Amino acid sequence: MQKTAMLFLFLGLLVLLGGCTENIAKEPASTKNSSSSGSGANIDDDVESDVDEPINEKKESPPKESDSPSVKSGDPKDNEKGGADDDSSIPSDSLNSYSSEEIEYARVWAQLGPNQEIDELNIRHIRPGESVNPNIENSAVYPDGVIQLSGSRLVDGSVTYRGNGDGTIHVYSTPMRWGAPPPDADEKDLQKDTEDILENTELVYIEPRDGREIITLIELLKFR
Repeated sequence: MQKTAMLFLFLGLLVLLGGCTENIAKEPASTKNSSSSGSGANIDDDVESDVDEPINEKKESPPKESDSPSVKSGDPKDNEKGGADDDSSIPSDSLNSYSSEEIEYARVWAQLGPNQEIDELNIRHIRPGESVNPNIENSAVYPDGVIQLSGSRLVDGSVTYRGNGDGTIHVYSTPMRWGAPPPDADEKDLQKDTEDILENTELVYIEPRDGREIITLIELLKFR
């Protein structure tokens, strides 16, 4: 009986010692965990701060290629645009270097001239009051100044007209040269012929042509 009691007492001491040992073993672990958890925030902060710095650098967008001055200066298209205002870019058939009167003479002949294969294009200004037919005394006279275009030969023909300043002209059926009237011609009939020329003009719209054809005619102009 006494031995049994001693056995139970010994087992109880073992149980108590085991519990104390377990608590002692757990205490450093909990202390370690608490210290770990306490410093974990600092570690995370350090990690976040280290990570934020390269992320911010990535957010900075690199300069666009079009903003680079070296790209603009080396672009052949930009160089072509920059030379668009040079005199070398003006077409060879441009009429910019000619007067409006010269262009008008050439356009009228190009549209109405009887012969386009001419050696020269003569310009004659007929003043107001000049006779339509200078070979007769009672000829009608031009009320306004007119222009007569002609070639160097009779076969080239002529064009006598008055410009209206709006792209149209009045064309007179005046011959290039008046012959001498027949000896038996009635003076009134001759006068009537010149009056009919003034009263029966033709209104013509002149096409605004340009190009090498017009320049060639301008270069043939000769003023009489």
